[in-house]
Amino acid sequence: MPHDTSPHSGRPSDLIGRQIAGYRIESEIGRGGMAVVYRAKDLRLDRTVALKLLAPELARNDTFRKRFTHESRVAAAIDHPHIVPVFEAGETDGVLYIAMRYVSGRDLRHLLDREGPLPIAAVTRIVGQVASALDAAHDHGLVHRDVKPGNILVAQGTDSDHPEHVYLTDFGLTKKSLSLTGFTTVGQFVGTLDYVAPEQISGRPVDGRCDVYSLACVVHEALVGRPPFQRDDDMALLWAHQYDLPPRLTEARPDIAAPADAVLARALAKSPDDRYDSCLAFVAALRTAATRAPATDHPPTEMDFGVAGNPHHPDPPPAPPRWALPVFPRSPATGEARSPQSS
Repeated sequence: MPHDTSPHSGRPSDLIGRQIAGYRIESEIGRGGMAVVYRAKDLRLDRTVALKLLAPELARNDTFRKRFTHESRVAAAIDHPHIVPVFEAGETDGVLYIAMRYVSGRDLRHLLDREGPLPIAAVTRIVGQVASALDAAHDHGLVHRDVKPGNILVAQGTDSDHPEHVYLTDFGLTKKSLSLTGFTTVGQFVGTLDYVAPEQISGRPVDGRCDVYSLACVVHEALVGRPPFQRDDDMALLWAHQYDLPPRLTEARPDIAAPADAVLARALAKSPDDRYDSCLAFVAALRTAATRAPATDHPPTEMDFGVAGNPHHPDPPPAPPRWALPVFPRSPATGEARSPQSS
């Protein structure tokens, strides 16, 4: 019985070694419900690329194909250091494909699985780059809709001050089109349930603040080791995103300053109007709040230097606290203190 050559069948494919649209497929590097990503060789320019092949049924939908062409062109026009560049997008033999830069490194999902919760400094470095990429896409009218650790590539940085160079991949080239063409069935939900914004669940219009919510879910997982909401089944998880309050960050990470709780709560607000207006604004607030010195539960200790400096000095009468002493301005002529009434 011949092998099924469809890359979307879920069974071993014989595409390895084959040529598609001028690319020779070398190995599979990622698989999702609607697409498979391969490492491939661009035979025309002799370079390695990431080749994403979409499910064949998508190419058969005229509305989707037109939207795909438009959004691919918009994504290819974005020149940003933290967005994986799109080299080409098209259709061949009834299959839609996207050729992107191949990034050597691991994604944040692998990093978290290996390292567990990360230091706050590392998290703010990583998500700061992601936020910059998201805001750039929003400026071009693109909303990612599927921000998650698996779509954040972490490559080696340039020096000790920049140990990571982060790329955001899998932009919503197809997400908006899917929602417009009826492909958002229960089995093909647009977005990943652990990070999906409430307005996506309810089918309301989305904008860049949808990505703010998802990025906040990623931040919570990177700092705590798990997403903000965990439930026994998908329906309970969807309910939690829409109605339950998120847990306090500092309950699991007491080493992080308490003001970070309010920052995460605002980014995870149920209504987009209550969130930060941009991803960079959220990360800036997080960086400021998380590094703020924790508040103390007692006032600073005051020392009586007259007694401390001479152990044989008799105990003086107790002095009134400094806040109880009136402070009057001094006369510029005599240097004597004067009350406000005498001026």
